[in-house]
Amino acid sequence: MILHAHEYGTPHAPVLFILHGFLGSADNWHTLASRWSTTHRVFALDARNHGRSPHEDQFSHALMAQDVLAFADHHDIERFSLLGHSLGGRTAMEIAVHHGERVEHLLIVDIAPRTYPSHHEHIFEALNAVDLACATDRQAVERQLAQHIDDLGIRQLLMKNLHREQTGQYRWKMNLPVLERNYHEVVKGLPTGTQYSGPTLVLRGSRASYVTDEDILLFQEHFPKVRVVTLDAGHWVHAERPEEVFQSVSRFLTGSERTF
Repeated sequence: MILHAHEYGTPHAPVLFILHGFLGSADNWHTLASRWSTTHRVFALDARNHGRSPHEDQFSHALMAQDVLAFADHHDIERFSLLGHSLGGRTAMEIAVHHGERVEHLLIVDIAPRTYPSHHEHIFEALNAVDLACATDRQAVERQLAQHIDDLGIRQLLMKNLHREQTGQYRWKMNLPVLERNYHEVVKGLPTGTQYSGPTLVLRGSRASYVTDEDILLFQEHFPKVRVVTLDAGHWVHAERPEEVFQSVSRFLTGSERTF
């Protein structure tokens, strides 16, 4: 299985893989990926069971890490930098601690190495409650979601998963049954004792609770060369503070802002 990806930049530049969050897709990173392509060959990947990547019955961080490595091998890429948001950040950590020799730089956006409590049940309920068979347009689908989800930003994220077939029938791009069934795998933290010794940057949102001050100590155990930057944002840091994310990542990748 080879993941679907959007590619930006030139073939001989340093490689940057971008890994999106849970229920997201590579499309979420298009603007920033385009900007980083001036210095890097950028691949924004759709995770398994997301976007346009294949649907599989199994879903875990270990499998998603293997998918990224298989993608790299398919394209004859030996070393690369990893940038991951939320679920993608956890997958990036998995790759770094087990295959650190292949990772140039590790960049994590608003996710910690710890295990999280389940917190997506209401989203699964909302998605399952939508009657796609009766939907005549996208607005009809969003109206159904709005009955269960008040947050416009979350609804917009979910709506990016909506696809219309040539028959006119709507469907979700993500493999919803598998993601819901394997959700316990999504919230798992890194195994104790694992470590990546390369340069690591963490961007966290000050108005989110995904990366707490206590989590910074845990980061230091797994990633001794970690640097944490806090931005005035919620969980979708790159959507709320795109310029600050662009500048922070660019400086880190080029080595102009990397002190430990």
